Amino acid sequence: MFDIQRYTNNDITAWNDFVAQSKQGTFLFDRRYMDYHRNRFADYSLLFYKKNKLYALLAANVDGDTLWSHQGLTYGGLITNEHATAAEVCVLFEELNVYLHSHGIRHVVYKAMPWIYQQLPAEEDLYALFNRCHARLMVRNVSSTIVQDRALKWRRIRQFGADKAEKEGISVAQDDSAYAEFWQVLTDNLQHTYHTRPVHTLAEISRLHDAFPDNIKLYVARLDEKVVGGTLLFITPQVVHSQYISATPEGKHLHAIDAIFRKVITEDYKGCQYFDFGISNEDSGRYLNEGLIYQKEGFGGRAVCYDWYEWKVEC
Repeated sequence: MFDIQRYTNNDITAWNDFVAQSKQGTFLFDRRYMDYHRNRFADYSLLFYKKNKLYALLAANVDGDTLWSHQGLTYGGLITNEHATAAEVCVLFEELNVYLHSHGIRHVVYKAMPWIYQQLPAEEDLYALFNRCHARLMVRNVSSTIVQDRALKWRRIRQFGADKAEKEGISVAQDDSAYAEFWQVLTDNLQHTYHTRPVHTLAEISRLHDAFPDNIKLYVARLDEKVVGGTLLFITPQVVHSQYISATPEGKHLHAIDAIFRKVITEDYKGCQYFDFGISNEDSGRYLNEGLIYQKEGFGGRAVCYDWYEWKVEC
């Protein structure tokens, strides 16, 4: 039924056009975003054609005999439009397994698309993973999401924090000129707290912002003109996602993050459908950072799972 082809640079227009009109595509699947880290991953993205018409996409990379969808993206999964049906997607995964097996791939790790990003119901792939691939749940991370038209009341500590920040002279603004300052705050905080670094370098995130100025926005909190906290937002059709959140020790003491989210959630993006704080896990979801998720739940966030599945490719 399906003709499966590997992505090449000649497919960029067809790929991006399909993502733009799909049920669940976001700018993360635009090749201008995906290709910023093309040197880190061996791309193995696939296009699925039915009767010579593009039917679906799978953003993927290969590592040894394992296909990943996609190691460089927060979420992944099959990208489809409104014409995809459950029965046809089941056939698609059957034929995908035959294709992968014939090309020496024996294992798949599949990052499913969280439902909040679906502009129409789009879980045909999850059924196919169960029904045809016999996949098992490999990773379950928990994010915290606000449904804006049913937003919960903030916990008192978060309201108190935002009020305290305002009294201490903290000002909050969207500021695309502050990337270098915020990235230093972010890098210092991650190094001190988790002994790690941001996934994106300053050069990479600056380049991505230049490519997607309407989708990537930086909010910072300042005290006497000094950046003491901030959050980087990824803005997609239904979800405003906080990709990074960080503050200096002084910013934490003065509740700069509370002030930032008061402006972002209750003012500038109060009309968005979902506000997503991101995951609060380590060790593939086995460790829950209770302090971090308590903060996010204090703003009214409640659980949405980011799941990964895996299966052996057998024919």
